Amino acid sequence: MSWYNEAVFYHIYPLGLTGAPALNDYGEPVHRLRTIYPWIDHIKDIGCNALYIGPLFQSVGHGYETTDYRSLDSRLGTNDDLAELVRICHEKGIRVILDGVFNHTGRDFFAFRDIQANRENSRYRDWYCNVNFWGNNEYNDGFSYDNWGGYNLLAKLNQRNPEVRDYLLDTVRFWVSEFDIDGIRLDAADVLDFDFMKALRDLADHIKEDFWLMGEVIHGDYSRWANSRTLHSVTDYQLHKALYSAHNDHNYFEIAHTVRRHEELGLRDIRLYNFADNHDVERIYTRLRNKAHFMPLHILLYSLPGIPSIYYGSEFGIEGRKERGSDASLRPELHLEQMQDNVCSELIRALGRIHLEEKALVYGDYQELQLTTTQYAFSRGDVIISVNNSDAEAGFDVPGSGTYHGALYCGEAVSDGGRVRFTIPGCSGEIWIPEGREWKYEPISAAPMPVEEEPAEAAYTEPKRAADPGKPYEEMSIEELQAEILAKMAANGPVTDRMKQDVIENVYRDSLLNWVKSFR
Repeated sequence: MSWYNEAVFYHIYPLGLTGAPALNDYGEPVHRLRTIYPWIDHIKDIGCNALYIGPLFQSVGHGYETTDYRSLDSRLGTNDDLAELVRICHEKGIRVILDGVFNHTGRDFFAFRDIQANRENSRYRDWYCNVNFWGNNEYNDGFSYDNWGGYNLLAKLNQRNPEVRDYLLDTVRFWVSEFDIDGIRLDAADVLDFDFMKALRDLADHIKEDFWLMGEVIHGDYSRWANSRTLHSVTDYQLHKALYSAHNDHNYFEIAHTVRRHEELGLRDIRLYNFADNHDVERIYTRLRNKAHFMPLHILLYSLPGIPSIYYGSEFGIEGRKERGSDASLRPELHLEQMQDNVCSELIRALGRIHLEEKALVYGDYQELQLTTTQYAFSRGDVIISVNNSDAEAGFDVPGSGTYHGALYCGEAVSDGGRVRFTIPGCSGEIWIPEGREWKYEPISAAPMPVEEEPAEAAYTEPKRAADPGKPYEEMSIEELQAEILAKMAANGPVTDRMKQDVIENVYRDSLLNWVKSFR
């Protein structure tokens, strides 16, 4: 089978981890990427066998406003530093994927600079979408253009232009030949041109064995992007949201519904990229109102269908909250020698090993066994997973035969009359392995103690729907699009306050348009 089927990812935002300056002066390279080399042994130690790292290439600020696709950001070092990082990872059995920021470039990119200098006479005027020399922008360029998310700092590339497509495909060829990478995470995949993604998939199928394409998609029907013709996988933001809100709201039905919905959309054979947090969302330890839910949440992350991922530092339970619209606190500088093992990292290390050893957690069919608001049990093949978000211990009674041993606490459960009965402590869980396999696990420490729950998030303001019910989506305001999405959600089933808040917090027109059109 392909390596990515059995992957457990570690995700690094390198400009943050290495403490790079917020702005690039394009000066002499500083070899900060080399400070990541010692992390590789740590990554392997906690059971991860794949690294997603990015953005990496020359840019002016946060990394997603690319200046040069073929040179490592000078704040991180040189191309040789990146080649050495990949070499060390491969030597230790760790695959490497990096960010492909192909939807947009920064304003310092050579093609955009040429348009600024030569205007209508620029040979690159069609490299970007809807360049209008009758318009203007806040930079006073004397022309306007499409962008990503309303930010003119991010000029949208025209992937339907054959020259642009070929340039980006040649960039991928360069990355493989220069750095020997194993795949790409496509930034803003939900607004990429589908024909371009098909061309990229065709290249991936031939450029290197098992070259993997994973796309950043927030909302919509994931099967539009993840299928045999476009991408291998996409980010599962739906499960991300369900993981924390199901614990904060004591409602495991939300997670179970998300898994069922994926199966209904034909995603049973597509392994989505699962995560509890990343460089764009608050740290999971911050999101959880009861910190003890760190344990059952991560048991689910590692055992539900999909490919699990850990964001750097979150294995230690560090905090990170968006502050005044800034992501800086989500992307901190960390020094491995200053990080202390604790109950969180012990749990992640144990789950990493279990996931690597128990192939049922990768290939086993999912079957729901028991579900209440506070207890949830399911099987993956012959392995049983059980979690409890209540503060009190809870009894489980699920189908099964034979004797099972807990891979985390190493307890025992014996079936009686075709049923397996056991008790799970509050805010905890267990992965039950059937007897007869070589035993490789030691019991972990107790889960983190529950703390006083933080107050619920503030209530949202209900947006108003368009006065004209036949109004095209493209002509709707942000508020009207949000209202349409909420109405379509309500037609499909219960809508929680957290789901409503997620809609209201999304203020990006392209994302909202894709979301509202994805409902069937």
